[in-house]
Amino acid sequence: MAGRQDPADRGRRARLTPETSRKLWAGALLLAALAFAASPVFAPGFNGFEPSQFPNPQRDPPVQPAGYAFAIWGLIYVWLILGAGFGLLKRADDPDWAEMRKPMVMSLAVGALWLPAAQQSVALATIMIWVMLATALIALTRTGDTDRWWQMSPVAIYAGWLTAAACVSIGLVLAGYELLPETPAALVALTLALVISVTVQYRLHRAPEYGITVIWALVAVIVANARPFNAAVVGLAVIGIAAILAIRGTDTE
Repeated sequence: MAGRQDPADRGRRARLTPETSRKLWAGALLLAALAFAASPVFAPGFNGFEPSQFPNPQRDPPVQPAGYAFAIWGLIYVWLILGAGFGLLKRADDPDWAEMRKPMVMSLAVGALWLPAAQQSVALATIMIWVMLATALIALTRTGDTDRWWQMSPVAIYAGWLTAAACVSIGLVLAGYELLPETPAALVALTLALVISVTVQYRLHRAPEYGITVIWALVAVIVANARPFNAAVVGLAVIGIAAILAIRGTDTE
C-alpha cells in the first residue's frame, strides 16, 4: 500500500550513524569528567581511608605517599575536563579520538562514585579503583596521535596516578586486615606498582606523562618514609624511579 514504510527501512534510518555515535560519546566523556570532578562535593572532608575502617588501624602506613602528593587531583580534574571539552567542541567526529572515549567514560563513571563508596567500604572501594585503573589503561593505549596535550596527556596522568593509588589500596588492605605486616605489605604494593608502570611505559613510550606521574607518587612515598627512615620502602621506590627513567632514556621517538 502506498505510504506505508518497510519496518526494515525504518530500522536502518533509526540506527545511529558512526558520526552520530562518535559525537554522543564525546558528550558523554565531558559529562563523565564533570561528574568525576564534582564527586568530592558528595564526600566532603574525605582525606583517605580512616584508620578505624581497618581491623588493624592504618594510622601512618609506609605505603601511603606524603599528603602533598594528592594535590595532583586538582590538575587531573581540570585537565580531564579541558581535554574532554576540546574533544567535544573541536574533535567530536574525529575517528582518532573515538577509540579511547568508551573506556574513559566507564572509568570516570566508576570514579564519580568512588569517594562515597570509600567512606563506606574499603573492599568495595578497592575493587572500584582497580576497575578505574584497568579501563584507564585501556583508554591510554587507545589514544590517538592528534592533539597530544588535549587527548593523551590528561588520560596519561590520570592513569599514572591511578596506578599508584590502586596499588596503595592493596598495601592498605594487606596491612589493615593483618595479612602482612605494614612494611612487607608496602613492598608488595610497590612491587606491583612498578611491574605495572614499567610495563606500560615500556609499551607506550609516547606517553611520558604516565611515567612522570608515577614518579611523582614514588617521590612522595620516599618523603613519607624519610622520618622514621624505612630503608626497604625507600630503596624500592628509588629503584622504581630509576627503572622508569631508564625506559624513558631509551626513547628514540
